[in-house]
Amino acid sequence: MAEQAPQPGQGSDPASQSRGVFVGRQQEMANLTAALNDSLSGRGRLVMLAGEPGIGKTRTAQELAAKAEQSGAKAIWGWCYEQQGAPPYWPWLQPIRSYIQDCGPQELLSILGPGAGDIAEIVPELFEKLPGLQAPPTLEPDQARFRLFDSITVFLKRAAQAQPLALVLDDLQWADQPSLMLLEFLARQIPDSPLMLLGCYRDAELSRQHPLSETLARLSREPVFQRQTLRGLSHEDTGRFIEAATGGNTSQRLVDAVFDHTEGNPFFTSEVIQLLSERGELPSPGAESFPEISIPEGVREVIGQRLNRLSQQCNETLTIASVIGREFPFNLLTLLDEEPTESQLLSAMDEAVGARLIEEIPDAADQYRFSHALIQQTLLEELTTSRRVRLHGRIGETLEELYGADCEAHAAELTYHFAEAEAALGPDKMVHYSQIAGDRALAVYAPEEALVHFQRALAVKEDRVMDSETAALLFGLGKAQSATLERHLLAEAVASLGRAFDYYVEVQDVDRAVLMVTDWPIPNLISGDTAMASHLERALELMPPDSHQAGHLLSRYGWALGRAAGDYAAAQLALSRALTIAQREGDVPLEMRTLVASASVDIAHTRYQESVEKSLKAITLANSVDDANAEMEAHRSASLGLRNSGDLQGARYHAEASLALAEQLRNRGWSALVLAANATLAQLAGDWSSAREYSERGLEWSFQDVTLLASRVLLEYEVGDFAQGEALLDRLVEVMEQSNSGPWTPYAYTSVVISLAARITGVMNRFEVAAGAAGIVLSSPIATPLHTTSSRSSLGLMAIQQGDLDSAAEQYTALVSQTGTILTAVLTSVDRILGLLSAFTGNLDQAASHFEDALAFCRKAGYRPELAWTCYDYAEMLLAGAHGRGPLRSDQANALLDESLAISTELGMKPLMERADRLKETLGTQPATRSAFPDGLTQREVEVIRLVAAGKTDREIGEELFISVNTVGNHVRSILNKTRAANRAEAASYAAMRGLTQGSISSIDAS
Repeated sequence: MAEQAPQPGQGSDPASQSRGVFVGRQQEMANLTAALNDSLSGRGRLVMLAGEPGIGKTRTAQELAAKAEQSGAKAIWGWCYEQQGAPPYWPWLQPIRSYIQDCGPQELLSILGPGAGDIAEIVPELFEKLPGLQAPPTLEPDQARFRLFDSITVFLKRAAQAQPLALVLDDLQWADQPSLMLLEFLARQIPDSPLMLLGCYRDAELSRQHPLSETLARLSREPVFQRQTLRGLSHEDTGRFIEAATGGNTSQRLVDAVFDHTEGNPFFTSEVIQLLSERGELPSPGAESFPEISIPEGVREVIGQRLNRLSQQCNETLTIASVIGREFPFNLLTLLDEEPTESQLLSAMDEAVGARLIEEIPDAADQYRFSHALIQQTLLEELTTSRRVRLHGRIGETLEELYGADCEAHAAELTYHFAEAEAALGPDKMVHYSQIAGDRALAVYAPEEALVHFQRALAVKEDRVMDSETAALLFGLGKAQSATLERHLLAEAVASLGRAFDYYVEVQDVDRAVLMVTDWPIPNLISGDTAMASHLERALELMPPDSHQAGHLLSRYGWALGRAAGDYAAAQLALSRALTIAQREGDVPLEMRTLVASASVDIAHTRYQESVEKSLKAITLANSVDDANAEMEAHRSASLGLRNSGDLQGARYHAEASLALAEQLRNRGWSALVLAANATLAQLAGDWSSAREYSERGLEWSFQDVTLLASRVLLEYEVGDFAQGEALLDRLVEVMEQSNSGPWTPYAYTSVVISLAARITGVMNRFEVAAGAAGIVLSSPIATPLHTTSSRSSLGLMAIQQGDLDSAAEQYTALVSQTGTILTAVLTSVDRILGLLSAFTGNLDQAASHFEDALAFCRKAGYRPELAWTCYDYAEMLLAGAHGRGPLRSDQANALLDESLAISTELGMKPLMERADRLKETLGTQPATRSAFPDGLTQREVEVIRLVAAGKTDREIGEELFISVNTVGNHVRSILNKTRAANRAEAASYAAMRGLTQGSISSIDAS
């Protein structure tokens, strides 16, 4: 018997709609299928599927998941929802739960591995499935979050090894930030796994500040990343879509009408076809007549008209369900909607399922989900505010009864409903559950979510008298702020914690006050508030002075005294007491942290050698202490101390070690600072490419980090990109203005960056800002030498450019103790600044001495851009004769300018090249040629070819010249091209024939 042709509307089932979506999507599906095949073969991929609402992202993902399962893979899904109320990591909890449900205990334990206890912290069902499972050890929040992410990653990779895995995360534009961080972590670990991650999101809803935008920026640099954007169907493909949906031929007139209204949006098109079918206005295939049809203008209007065709009971039930959320349980509906019987409610559900407005959730008894977010949103928008508020109240109270003693586990959901019902029920229940939800979010290392809960509750409590509930909320808020705020705003966290501490002291709750300060969550990053030292001092008064507990507080107190209060002597006294207690108690972790704190204080007081010595001791202790955070800080301090005193190679070793540890911890503040340390080292060597890479990575973590911005601004000015430099300088000034006014990093660094940028560009329009910032630093009695040195240098440079002899002399006297160092972040030799100040005030011999010291310092360290500037400034002094009051040593000046030009030309320092060329003209000579070596080889290329001739590898050459291996490779390729050598052996022969080997370069330079 011949197969019966589908009747109008029969093709509009989900399967037909899915087939219709892929009309005209052959190329997109080919791309996705190729990525899937790569994944299944062991080359993991992350594909982000983007498009407007209704464009077919979910259906496309379903089709790809079906292909994965046909190929023997397992497909698991996670969803994000627009409404608040889901716990942290919700899109990950769903697929993990789905997976563990299908596994026996032994199989599950084998796949989970040693991280089972970590995952159980966010998936408590594991404790039920695996009795006797041990909870993980207590760790610092950053380390604990890393351990959780690593455990989930190991679990998914092991699961994929057992059976290839396709993991779909839908509607990521609504994902919580911890979930996005986990996505980034996992993406970096899957290149060698048969695992495909497919994320779907609405690209139209992403602003530049949206958390997903930041995540996409970081993910886009990963080799596994691929983005696939879905667009509306063409007119022709819309016709095919309608044909697939209706199961037969259709008229051009219908296609024209539908396309004009839907612009090829598949969901909108499908809803229109469904509405026309329900109204009986969809013509049969081959029909000769075509009646006039009325198509609503927007997708919500279409959905609204479809809802109007349902029974009153079905509409009422769906309305209540829309307030519950995108997913909703049937048993909750029976409790909320008392009038209809259970049988009537089931009939309403069947009616809605038949209309494809909702769908049953597989493997979840009596659980439903709206088939598209736009359907739920349409229902919500039709509700009056008053009714919506009261429905949320009923839902919240009903859920309380339903959950009973288990309410705390659902605190985030209850918080959402009671917050929406606040106008009707008051704020008390919202505040109560917000505190619980915030604490639970902190417990699973989701401070970003905790922040929202605590802020919501405190917005109500702020107008009331302080009580224990408010203090607890403030303590939670401070902990969340300390983990999420930009470094220059951490004083806000100190203020929140301080208010809670003051309350506990006031009500004489000594135990809680001491416990709070002992567990003080502020990392050793802040340098913008003295309140921390004050709180710690008060806490020390509450306990025995030489107790073990006092040792922990003294370690933090010493750091706060030295870094924030600027009192080096008092800091060292406190730190010494902490060290004595730690050694007496045999507390090696405390000893290590105290050494790290003391090394950090030494950096702030420009005692670089002492800082290095203490850092190295702490690093030695790391062999017996599992404290990645302290070890990272120790390596960073060692790197800064060595860098600022001129040991590039040693600094690079410790910077790389600190970066490896920071990548494990994934704390945004520390990651930014450690990347800044690596960026500045590359910048000092003139490796702009590596410096930019480190800088970009750091700014992705913290786009307002002052250290990163300061060094990056100067990099852009150095290479002549003034527009980019100006834009970044605007951001730096903005960050300073947002920070607490005082002698802190934002003020010191912004001031000196403005002065150095003006020296490069000659534009002095920001001097008022720079002078004001420097004045704030220098007028404070608690300013540290690190910041006063930067501020004095800024004022000195401005004095030169503005012709202020008195100020120049004053700044020289204040800076002379800092010889043999560089300015942190702005990478300028203090000796060069002293030389400039001496020359300006007419002391030529003194200036020459400082310039010679700067030359020696930069040459020994390998700080090539700073060497080029020192050569230029020294030559300028010699030629100017300090305003005519000294001898003109043109030969020496000429040699210095040649060296400056050679370096600046090789490194592309355009502003310096132009200045040096102009200064050469004053000697009555032609501007120096760009290369004094044969075949246009640069000074650096000659250095490289000499080492190639000596048989050195690229790595050995990089270590000797303080440049990256990639940079060496670029130089070698350039050498082969310029010399027309086929390989390194021919290049070595070329070098020998032209006298470029060891011992001959100086003679060529002289010529």
